[in-house]
Order: sequence, then C-alpha cells, then structure tokens
Amino acid sequence: MPILLLLPLLLAGAAPDPIRFDDGAARGGVHFVLENAETPERHLIETMAGGVAVFDYDNDKRPDIYFINGAAQPSLTKTAPKFFNRLYRNLGGGSFRDVTLEAGVKGEGYGIGVATADFDNDGDTDLFVAGVNRNMLYRNNGRGRFEDIATVAGLGHKGAGRKPWSVGAAWFDFDNDGWLDLFVVNYTAWDPAAEQPCMARNERIYCHPKHYTGLPNSLYRNNRNGTFTDVSASSGIAAHTGKGMSLSLLDFDRDGRLDVFAANDTVPNFLFRNEGNGRFRETGLLAGVAFSDDGRAISSMGADARDIDNDGIDDLFVTANANETFPLFRGMPKGNLGDITYASGIGRVTMPLTGWSNGIFDFNNDGHKDLFAACGALDPNTERFSSRASRQRNLVLANPGRGQFADVSADVGTASQQQGRHRGAAFGDLDGDGRIDAVVTRIGEPAEVLWNRSPVPNHWIAIRLRGMRSNRDGLGARIRVTSAAGSQWNRATTAVGYASASDRVVHFGLGMDSRVTRIEIEWPAGTRQVIENVEADRYLEVEEPAKP
Repeated sequence: MPILLLLPLLLAGAAPDPIRFDDGAARGGVHFVLENAETPERHLIETMAGGVAVFDYDNDKRPDIYFINGAAQPSLTKTAPKFFNRLYRNLGGGSFRDVTLEAGVKGEGYGIGVATADFDNDGDTDLFVAGVNRNMLYRNNGRGRFEDIATVAGLGHKGAGRKPWSVGAAWFDFDNDGWLDLFVVNYTAWDPAAEQPCMARNERIYCHPKHYTGLPNSLYRNNRNGTFTDVSASSGIAAHTGKGMSLSLLDFDRDGRLDVFAANDTVPNFLFRNEGNGRFRETGLLAGVAFSDDGRAISSMGADARDIDNDGIDDLFVTANANETFPLFRGMPKGNLGDITYASGIGRVTMPLTGWSNGIFDFNNDGHKDLFAACGALDPNTERFSSRASRQRNLVLANPGRGQFADVSADVGTASQQQGRHRGAAFGDLDGDGRIDAVVTRIGEPAEVLWNRSPVPNHWIAIRLRGMRSNRDGLGARIRVTSAAGSQWNRATTAVGYASASDRVVHFGLGMDSRVTRIEIEWPAGTRQVIENVEADRYLEVEEPAKP
C-alpha cells in the first residue's frame, strides 16, 4: 500500500462521537409508501424505484420532501394499480402536510429518480423527474405550483428509439456560464415483452443486467431561455455506452471545472473529465475508478463525492451489491483516485449488504464527514436462494478523523436499524437545529424520516449561497471553512446518492469550536470571496459579489 494511503491508518483507534436517529415519519404526518407494482414475472424496473428529494420548494427555509413512486407498469395491464409521487410541505415542529395535488406534482408514468435546482435563476427550486420511457421537468412558479415543461424545454422524448429508461440526473454548470445544465443517467433498453424468465433454485428472480442492452447518458445545455439543447454527441458523452445508476460531481483533477462520475451496473464506471471546451473525455480507467480494487466491474449503484479527510481533495463513496463491498476512493494530489475500501475498514462491513442511495455528511458535527447507505436486496425472496436477507438495515459509518470508519449502525437507535428493502435517501437539516437528518424510502413499507438526535453538543455552521455571476443556487461552489481545529472543505451540490437529491445548503460540523475564523468560497464563475470571524451555530446567507 502506498505510504500516502497508509499513514492515516496508523493513527486509527479513537472512538467517534455518538450518532443517533429517531424515525418521526408517522407522527409528523408523512405516510408515503414506495410501491413498485411488483409482478410474478419479475420485470427489472421493479427493483429500481424510487428516489426522494429534500429541498425547499416554497423558500420558507424549511426543507420539504418529494417522494418518487412507481406506477402502473408501461405496456402492461391497464388494470394495474396506480401510485403517485408525493410532495410533503415542512410545517415546522416536526410536522408535514401532503400538498401533492395543489402543487401539481403527482407525476405520470413509472418514476425512478429526481434532481432539484433553480435551473432558470428565478429564485425557486425546480424538479426534474427521471423515469421509465418518460422524464418530466417541473418548473416552480413561485406560488406553490409546478408545471411540467419537459417537451417545451427540449427534454421530452421524441420519435422511435428516443425513450430511454432514465434513473437519475444532476444539475451543474459544466461551462460556467451562470446557468445550470442537466446530466441524465440512462440505464438499459427495456421491453417487458422481450424479458426472459430468470431462475435460481426454481425461484423466479430478476435477471442480471447482462441480459439487457446498455444506453449512453445524456447532457443538455441550458439555453438561458427555459429551453435546452441536447449536446450529448458533441460533448463526447454519447460516445460511451454504459448501464448508468447514478452520478456524482467532483473536480478530481482540480482544474476548476466539475467532472462527472457515472456509476454503472456490472460494467466499468465512467469518469468524464471536463476539458473546458464543451467536451468531456472518459478517464475512468486511468483515474482508477472504473473497477473495484480487485479489478472487477461491480454493481455500482449510489455515489457521493466530497472531501472525507479534510485534505482539500474530493473523494468518492460508491454503493454496490452484496459480496462486492462499497468502494471508497481517496482523491490523490496528481489527479487520480486510490481505492481505500479495505484499508478504511469499509470492505468487511459492507460485504454482506446491498447498498442503494448514500451520502457523505457530518452527522455528529465533530468536523469529520461520516457515511450513510440505504440498504436492501434486489429480490424480495433473496432468503429462498441465498444466505442473504432481502430486508436490510441502513448503514451508518462514523468517521473519527483518523483514516478508518466505525460501523455504528447498531448504536444509532432503533430508527436506523429498521429492516427494509431501502432504496432512495436524501439529506438536509429538516428542523433547523444544525444536525443533518435523512429521509429514506422502502419498497412496500412506510418511508423513514430520520431525525438526527446526536447527543454531543458540537458546534456547526451552514451556508446558503446566492449566486450573482454564477448560477442562482451557487451549485458547484467550493467552500473552505477554517476554525481553531483546522480547515475542511465541502461543495454545494444537490446530486447525492441513488436517484435522489439533497438540500443545497452546505453544512460543516465544527466540533468544540464556537467560531469560524475564515470562510473561503470559490464560485463557479471564478469569483473568490472571503468572510472572516463568524460565530458558529447559525445559517449564514452569502451572496456572491457582483464583480470578481
């Protein structure tokens, strides 16, 4: 093992501050159940529902929740039950109200994932919904209602062969022109009539992805007038066929341009390097993220990229199927990433689990980002043909800041130990107390709203950006916070995990430090901003200077 990777491990041993969660979904009025319209034929799309978003749709500074649901399966029986997406408005005090119908976002078709951002720079967060054969773009009118403008905006599917199965998406400004563009992850070509039966020990199971033809991903450039241009081919994105499950944004080569990691299912992962001229170059193999450390293309599902070791370089956390581990890649100074899955203690812990959505957040506010993964098997009958369980607990890995992670899942309270076929997970401070909460979906069971009740009174600061020359949300901005304990970095993004989207507020735990000595912000437009001497335990509203 390289000395650079080994040194932090020599310091391991300190116990992390405790992390606690309490499930308040039912008492808070959230009664969503993720339905996948399961059939005896085991159609593959049934395994993939559904994501969730934590975002503030009404600008009251209380994050709301939007669940993506399955529906009657395309091309199947017309009498199949229909299920809809659900939007819950955060009323404060731990309570939510279902405002789906009045907001106009119940959705149509079989939904999979969601991406959130203010794509038109009008101050209101919009929604992109990815699904099977149909995607939607809900524009927020700022008065509590949304309108699907996907077709008008140029994101609708037209003509034969133009209806991919999309799983998720991310908003980011790839050309740094101040307007958010859209990267859409596509999975496989799916025809229910052509699916062959797959069996294990005389049990019908979902077929392996090798039985399906992969698809290229899509990139849409924002035209600044409410429409988009498909630049998938001209950018080089469409030249690479994969089986996309999620994506994450990072600047792995530290050139100031956001690159895209695309997690692929059982084929090599992609890492699209942003070359700055409207083109991307696929460098997954050279950068070290195409395969796991044993040279296998694994069932990559969820992904999140953040600096986990406070060295100023983006790292990458990926979930996968049981027996594959959840890879953790550490960003290296020369622009590649090293696999530290086993060295960090994650390999052994994740081997028996199947992970879907995930996130890198400092749940106990000790100044070191922890790991969360929503877990659950693909098949509902896994026990009948293997030693694995179909219903699994969520995984929480605490980071003591010394190179290794500790599995604290059994200590975080009964909420996170709830079993289920978990899928989507999104994150944000739902009650404004400075602790990051989580919302997790389960197939066929009530969703979990995991309120963070971590007992140690560590300090924190949360930064809400407003771009002027950059995009309104400030997505892509890189923030460095320095306090007495040292410096740490984070990035403004909503693209987190599998098929899900998290709150855009950038959160930092500060441990025992009650004051931030310096905040440095690198805005996407190139503006550099410094704020000094800030009291902790507050939300800080920061507006980008109008001039560089």
